Amino acid sequence: MGSIVLTTLSVFLGLFFLFVGSLKVTATINREMHREIRRNYIQYSRVFPFSQRFGFKVSPKVYRLAVGFVELFSGALLAFAPGFAKQLANTVLLVLTLNALYTHLAIDDKFERTAPSIVFSLMLSCRLIILWQVRRRERQQHLTLLKAAAAGQRSIEAETVAKKED
Repeated sequence: MGSIVLTTLSVFLGLFFLFVGSLKVTATINREMHREIRRNYIQYSRVFPFSQRFGFKVSPKVYRLAVGFVELFSGALLAFAPGFAKQLANTVLLVLTLNALYTHLAIDDKFERTAPSIVFSLMLSCRLIILWQVRRRERQQHLTLLKAAAAGQRSIEAETVAKKED
């Protein structure tokens, strides 16, 4: 059983990335914001992390759509999927936000434009830390129950042996 904080964080972050991903993919939600995102991805594609190392250029449109669809899919998984899919989505989104942070730093963006990447990277990291803590607590509780059950079994066996000796 998970914690309310973990569930709330998962749903909030998932819905946020669904929203942000849809802004990158389509103009139906906010045409002006979509237009600005399209303009920004022209700059972002110039500093794509692997383009210089591997000697290729990425199209701003392909880059924007790829990031948008990954955010949509991962956001949906984070908000609504159970188990491993949720953790995988969290990790993918964390990598995307760290890439966004790198991109903002590489193009020397203002702090106001870089701050959301920092905040959401920290929130996704905190979600993973909380998950680790919840799982650790659940394992400890399970181990305590197993030890108690084993101790109870030993006392039942001891009583049975004592009765047989009488």
